[in-house]
Amino acid sequence: MSDALKHECGIALVRLLKPLEYYKEKYGTAFYGIQKMYLMMEKQHNRGQDGAGFASIKLDVEPGERYISRVRSNHSQPIQDVFKQINERISEELKANPDLGDNIKELKTSIPYVGELFLGHVRYGTFGKNSIESVHPFLRQSNWMHRNLILAGNFNMTNVKELFQNLVELGQHPKEMADTVTVMEKIGHFLDKEVMQLYQDCKAEGYSKREASPVIAERLDLAKILTRSAKNLDGGYAMAGLLGHGDAFVFRDPAGIRPAYFYQDDEVVVVASERPVIQTVFNVPFESVKEIEPGNALIIKKSGKVTMNQILEPTVKKACSFERIYFSRGSDAEIYQERKNLGKLILPAVLESIDSDTDNTVFSYIPNTAETSFYGLVEAAQDFLNQRKNNYILENRNTLTAETLQELLSVKIRTEKVAIKDAKLRTFITEDSSRDDLVAHVYDVTYGVIKPEDNLVIIDDSIVRGTTLKMSIIKMMDRLKPKRIVIVSSAPQIRYPDCYGIDMAKLEGLVAFRAALDLLKERNLYHIVDEVYAKCKAQENYADTDVVNYVTAIYDQFTPEEISDRIAEMLSSPEINAEVKIIFQKVEDLHIACPKNLGDWYFTGDYPTPGGNRVVNRAFINFYEGKNARAY
Repeated sequence: MSDALKHECGIALVRLLKPLEYYKEKYGTAFYGIQKMYLMMEKQHNRGQDGAGFASIKLDVEPGERYISRVRSNHSQPIQDVFKQINERISEELKANPDLGDNIKELKTSIPYVGELFLGHVRYGTFGKNSIESVHPFLRQSNWMHRNLILAGNFNMTNVKELFQNLVELGQHPKEMADTVTVMEKIGHFLDKEVMQLYQDCKAEGYSKREASPVIAERLDLAKILTRSAKNLDGGYAMAGLLGHGDAFVFRDPAGIRPAYFYQDDEVVVVASERPVIQTVFNVPFESVKEIEPGNALIIKKSGKVTMNQILEPTVKKACSFERIYFSRGSDAEIYQERKNLGKLILPAVLESIDSDTDNTVFSYIPNTAETSFYGLVEAAQDFLNQRKNNYILENRNTLTAETLQELLSVKIRTEKVAIKDAKLRTFITEDSSRDDLVAHVYDVTYGVIKPEDNLVIIDDSIVRGTTLKMSIIKMMDRLKPKRIVIVSSAPQIRYPDCYGIDMAKLEGLVAFRAALDLLKERNLYHIVDEVYAKCKAQENYADTDVVNYVTAIYDQFTPEEISDRIAEMLSSPEINAEVKIIFQKVEDLHIACPKNLGDWYFTGDYPTPGGNRVVNRAFINFYEGKNARAY
C-alpha cells in the first residue's frame, strides 16, 4: 500500500517422516529439508524483512551429541544471511571431511542443521525493536531433552501484562515483558509440570531415571500442555513449537485471526502461513493443502504420528481480512479472485465519481500490490462499457452505418502505468527540513498519457495514514494535469487500531480518525470527544469482558461518504489544480469479496477478543491525554 504498513510474521515448519538416507537416494541430497525450508521462508519474505530465524532438531542422537541448532539474523537481507551462515558451515565440514557426503549417519552427527525437524520464521519488528534478541525462534534450554522448547509465532497478545503477572505468581522471574517470551515461559511451565508428573509415574512403575526419559517423551501429551497454557491468552496467533526430543505443534487462535496451513504425505509434514507457499515448494494441488482450524493444534509426535486436537473452543471465525486485501501473496487462487472482486465491487462508486464518463477516464494503480484489484476494476469497467455499446446498438439498429459501428466498437477502457515508485529515495529521508520534498518524489509519473479533460482513477490497497498520498501521490498525479483525481481504496476506511499483529497502535495516526475529529469540530460536536474519553476512562479497571468500545461514537454522526469527502479535503492542498475525490470500499462489499475472512475490527471496531475493546479505549485515552504511547 502507498502508506508503508508493517504487519504480522510468517512461519515455516518441515518434519521429515523418512530417514535421511531416503531423501539422499530419492532427491540426491541429505539436505532436502534445509533446501525446502529455504524456499518456504523465501517465498514468505513478504511477511517480514526485519529478521529471520531457523532451528533444527536431530532425532535419536546419543548423549553428548548436539541435537539442536539455531541461527538468527537481523541483517538487511536476513533470510539470505541465515542460509549463507548455514551453507558456509556445511561447506566447511564437507571440505574438511569429503567422505561425509556418502555417510549419512556420520553426516548427521558431524554437521549442524542436518536433521529431521525444522522451524523457520520471518518477522517485522511490530514494536520497533529489531535487535537479534527479538528475532524468532526463541529457545528455552534444558539438559532434559524433552524440556527444551523452541517457539516461533505470528502473533500479538493484547494482555501481555496479565500473562506476565501470572508467571510471577507462579514463582517465575521472566527476563522481559514481551509476548513471545511470556507465552514460551507459560508453555514451558506446564511442560515442566507434565514432565515431572510423568517422571513420578515412571518411578512408581520401576523405571530408572535414564530409562524414564524416552518413556516420558513418548507419553508427553502436548494437547494437554497447550490447553493448560492457552488459558487466558487474548490475541491473534499462529504459534509453532518444537520439543528437543522431536515432538512439534502448530496452534491457532480460536477466532482464526492469524493464518496457518498444512500438508501431509508419507514423506513430510509441512506448515506455512500461506497456502501457495506449500503448493509451490512441494508441487501439490490447492485441495491438498488444508487449513488448521481455529482453536486447534496440529501435533506431530516424534514417532511421526500426526493429529489435529482442539485446544480451545472456537469462537466466531474472524480471520484477518487484510490477509486477503494485501498481506498474503496473490498467487493463492482464492486470494487472486477475491482481490479482483474488490476492484469489481467498487466500480459503481467510481462511475458515480466520474459521472460515468469512461471515455475521458484513465485507470491505473499504486502500488504494484494493487495490480490485481486494478484488473478487477478494469474488467468491471469494460463490462459497463460493453453494456453501453449494446444498448446504443439496440436503440439505433435501424440507422447504424458501418462507420458509426466501427467508431463505436473502437472505444475502449483506457489504462496506463502512470506511477513508478523509486523506493530507494525512502532511505535518505532523515531530516524534517528535507523530508517533504523527498517524499514528494518517491513516485515518478508517466507524462503524455493524460489529457486536460481526463479523470485519473488510481486504485490503492488501502489508505491508512494518508501521508504518502498527501505528500507525494496526489502532487505527482496533479503534474499530469487531469481534470479530476479519484483515489480508490480497495479496503474500507481504517478507523480503529489493530492489536493482533499489524502495526497500527495509535488512533491519531489514522486519517479517517483525524477526518472525523475535524468534522466534529466543524459541526460543534466536539463535546462527543470529551464524553467518549470519560466513558473510556471509567472502564480502565474493568475486566476485559466488561469493556465496551465507546470510540465508535466518534464516527456515528457521519456517513462514510462524509468522512471520505473530508479525507479528500485534508489530503489535497491549495497548489493542487485537479479536483480530488477519495473512495473507499464498503464493508458489506468487502465481506462479499472475501467471505472466508470476516475479521474487520480495524474498519468497524468489532473486535474478535475482549482485549481488543480494552486496546481501542486505551488508544483513545492516550490520544486525548496527549501520550505518545502504544495501546498494547
